[in-house]
Amino acid sequence: MRFIGAASLALALAVGFAIQSPAAGAAQAVRRAVERSRPGPPLDGRAVFRFDTFGDEQLWTDVLRMHEVLPNVAPATALAVGLKVDADALPRNVIQSLKAGTLKLDDPALTIQLLRLNAVVGVVGTVTDDGQLTKVGVTCALCHSTVDAAIVPGVGRRLDGWANTDLDVGVIVGLSPALDDATRAEFATWGPGMYDPRHHAFDGTNIVLLNTPSLPVVIPSIYGLRHVGFETYTADGPVSYWNSYVGVGQMGGHGSFSDPRISLSITQTPDLVTPKLPALLDYQLGLRTPAPPRGTVDQRAAARGKALFRDEARCSSCHRGPTLTDVLDGPTRSRQNSERGGLENTIRVITPSTA
Repeated sequence: MRFIGAASLALALAVGFAIQSPAAGAAQAVRRAVERSRPGPPLDGRAVFRFDTFGDEQLWTDVLRMHEVLPNVAPATALAVGLKVDADALPRNVIQSLKAGTLKLDDPALTIQLLRLNAVVGVVGTVTDDGQLTKVGVTCALCHSTVDAAIVPGVGRRLDGWANTDLDVGVIVGLSPALDDATRAEFATWGPGMYDPRHHAFDGTNIVLLNTPSLPVVIPSIYGLRHVGFETYTADGPVSYWNSYVGVGQMGGHGSFSDPRISLSITQTPDLVTPKLPALLDYQLGLRTPAPPRGTVDQRAAARGKALFRDEARCSSCHRGPTLTDVLDGPTRSRQNSERGGLENTIRVITPSTA
């Protein structure tokens, strides 16, 4: 993400956020916020997860034209469809205004300022000195991070690895002027926290249809995956298989992915995804499962379930290891999900509208 000079950004925030502070103090606050929000080293796993678009602006900007849409979306609307704001990327006086309820969130110009600060979780924008949004991309954090809402609903510190079950991907993507009405209507049926990862893919040029009708599933959390042998979402490969598939085929990253089981082969050079998968995986595997909030688990029922899992139901005969998740026995360790009905269908192309 490119950042403008601190003085220009301070002026924009002073107007847009109605910050009532001296210009020098505002400039210092903005400089500190920008430095906090800058991505880390290229192969730092957390930086990859939070900030790396893998070059997927080729989908979100060049094809979906979301850079034309977001300047008309107010922060209040963005929060309503589940987008989150990283409080650590905001100047202190902005946080104070949010807490006091004096900051108006109905001005689309504020969305550009949040993108300028790299404060929208999972969305990276390129903003020019004169305030024009020229590029938009997304990162892994869009779906697999949320915030603790410590400031106001939708604004707080990041919770990496937590599924964003408020995120309405279908509605957000449906804002694209490039989609036809039928595709937009289908996406709108998904609902918050839902996504269909086998409905379509992006091959670097076109959005290709894999399966229809759409069968959306709940966006998963990605913490607690250490010692998990199969990717827990689809069981068709290890975690990095899914990272590669999503990074290239779903996010639209500039890279290569191939799986003949779903008749999908994408080759793009240079590959901006594959070299970063090890660092990304290391960070993911370090995300621990949080303890459930006090009072949310019936301990007696849990004890009965544990006995059932181990003894009567014999679940533990297949689901072994420290995580008790993977099926480690059986005729095949990796198989095509036949319930999707047609993973080997001929790929059809959704031609984006240029209207």
